[in-house]
Order: sequence, then C-alpha cells, then structure tokens
Amino acid sequence: MPFNTKLTRALGIKIPVVQGGMQWVGYAELASAVSNAGGLGILTALTQPTPEDLRKEIRRCKTMTDKPFGVNITLLPAMTPPDYGAYAQVTIEEGIKVVETAGNSPGPVIKQLKAAGIIILHKCTTIRHAESAIKLGVDFLSIDGFECAGHVGETDITNFILLSRARQSLKVPFIASGGFADGQGLAAALSLGAEGINMGTRFMCTVEAPIHQNIKEEIVKASETDTELVLRRWKNTSRLYKNKVSQEATKIERESTTGKFEEVAPSGQLVRSSV
Repeated sequence: MPFNTKLTRALGIKIPVVQGGMQWVGYAELASAVSNAGGLGILTALTQPTPEDLRKEIRRCKTMTDKPFGVNITLLPAMTPPDYGAYAQVTIEEGIKVVETAGNSPGPVIKQLKAAGIIILHKCTTIRHAESAIKLGVDFLSIDGFECAGHVGETDITNFILLSRARQSLKVPFIASGGFADGQGLAAALSLGAEGINMGTRFMCTVEAPIHQNIKEEIVKASETDTELVLRRWKNTSRLYKNKVSQEATKIERESTTGKFEEVAPSGQLVRSSV
C-alpha cells in the first residue's frame, strides 16, 4: 500500500525512501531502479567528470524510468573545487524537479535552483545547520545522524537525539538519514516525526548498484564495528569501511607530527571519496 506523507505527496513517489547520493554509485542504473520501485532515485552530480557528462547521465536515466528522480549536489572542501553552478544549471536545463544538496555554503546553489522552481532536499548533521538551511528556503531537510556513512559532521549526535530535536524545533518537514536499512527503520523514523528516510549503503548491495560483487558481499558480511572514522583532524570527518586504505590513513592521521593534510593525501582512494 502506498504511503501518504508530506514527502510522497511533494515528490510524487509511493514509498518515502530517498536513495542516498553516493559518489561513484549514483548512476542511472541504480537511480532508475529505486524510482521504478516507488522511491526517489538520485544521480550523483560529482560522479560525472563534467556538467555535460551529468546532462548525458540524466538523459540516460530518463530512458530507464518515467518516474521522478533527483540529482545530488554536494559542496565540500576539495583540493580542486568543481564548478557547482554549472552542474546546477545543467540540472535545471534538463528539467529535474528535485535536488538533494549538502555541504558547506550551499546558499548560491540553492538560490539558483530555487529560482527555477526546484524542490530542495538539504542534508544537515546539526539543528543549527538545519535552521540556516531553512532561511535559504529549502523545502525538506535530511537530518543526518552520526550513524551515517560518508560525511558525518563534527558533533557526533546520534539519530535518536537528533531526530527528536528536529521534531521539536524545525518548521520544515524532514526525513531521517544514517543507519536506515529496512522497514523497521522506516517505521522508527516515522514515529520520531520524519516524513521518510534516506537510505544509502543498503542500496550498494543491490543488483543494480554498479560496484564489484565482492564489495557487495563484504558489506553483507560486515558487522556494526567494521567502519573507520577518518579525517577528524581536518574537520572533514568521514565514516568509511574499515579496510587497508582507511586504516592506513587513520594511522597517518594519528601519528603525524605536522598535522598537514598532504601526509594523508597519497591515500588516493580515500581522498577521492572524502574531499
């Protein structure tokens, strides 16, 4: 039976589940599958090398679903910042109706997208940042608890506390993000006041996720202790899978006497996924 929440009504979807905007995972195959199943699939803009590549991916996704899907644009510290405005402009020109934004100083991009009538779903890890996003005119908030994968923020507040605070103080509808993987989690989020959930890592294990089968199997076998927090020293904390690369980066971070980011930068896979 279709759900009836502010999220499903606004986005035209049947199930209040938004696919996480995962870099190197949010391609047309996965986004279209999620949308076809009744949720909101998300293409990840910065997975595409250029704005024109994003245009091609949006058009490819349109051939795979006639249901709504969105685009994620994340603004984070980077050694070479991309042209966020150009990615946003392509998104507008291709008629995308929903954009998930996240990261630092999103004001200019949100203003650009809102001027085109696009629904903005903005991801926040604190109530303070959520209130700032509301002033920018976002339509929905994605409240991201410390349990999440990827960029967890710097306050370490878990979902049980964060969602309760969001329910009590925010005047804009929100969805819950971080650690959600099944119907029980969705029910819990709805009971805490959310209008739906954002689900990321769980979708990596699907047939449609464009990653190696060995990675999918490793995720399924993993336990709740198999993650690593990296880049805390540089206030860009990320939760990654505990493997050779993340453990090497953590060791460098802990033992560095200079505190220079250049020491950890050679861990190329880590840097590409985190900054």
